Amino acid sequence: MSGHSKWSTIKRKKGKLDAQRGAMFTKVIKEITVAARQGGGEIESNPRLRTAVAAAKAINMPADNIKRAILKGTGELPGTTYEEASYEGYGPGGVAIILNVLTDNKNRAVAEIRHIFTRYNGNLGETGCVGWMFHKKGYITVERDKTNLKEDDLMEIAIEAGASDFSSDDPSIYEIYTDFNNFEKVRSTFEAKGIPMATAEITMIPQTQVKLEGKEAESMIKLYEALEENDDVQKVYANFDIDEKLMEQLSS
Repeated sequence: MSGHSKWSTIKRKKGKLDAQRGAMFTKVIKEITVAARQGGGEIESNPRLRTAVAAAKAINMPADNIKRAILKGTGELPGTTYEEASYEGYGPGGVAIILNVLTDNKNRAVAEIRHIFTRYNGNLGETGCVGWMFHKKGYITVERDKTNLKEDDLMEIAIEAGASDFSSDDPSIYEIYTDFNNFEKVRSTFEAKGIPMATAEITMIPQTQVKLEGKEAESMIKLYEALEENDDVQKVYANFDIDEKLMEQLSS
């Protein structure tokens, strides 16, 4: 499991995701708005919007909030215009980091991001400096205690729908990976069969990982959290590998 996925699992176990729900609402609303602006407000014909709405429902966002975000995206309600950007850089120990950003002020966003990198012993790099280290994949998780399906049955459904990998290493969730082009088919299959998904998103999977310990691990987690907490940063992807017990200690 890549560093950011492991970190998300630990946060979920500790209830930190619930504590961050307000910030999560803001980020998902931005994504819904941009998806609707780019591809229209019809959920069924707009895969990006469909994925964003699914993410909103996963964090129990009220239907009215979702509807308003779509209407702002289509221009039927007034709203802020957001620009998309991607930034790349290095964290402690040479960890590769990619950021997806939605912002109404790129100059402010890049200045804040650069400051965060510098503060935690990292540096913002040029476009393309680490992107080649990652593959764009679909990523779905199913909480074990939320499904009645046996592991073999769930794996069979996932593989038949087009999943490229199925992992049961984590004791609390099943992880399903798909090629980018097969993500929507697998997600739709799970939805049609009533399989509850804790996560269903397009993600960036690193080809290699950087093992961190001690002070470098601590600085990396602080950098990662600071980037996640920035209002303009939608997603953070990184190829760090930190022992799970140490990660749990650092998250306390």
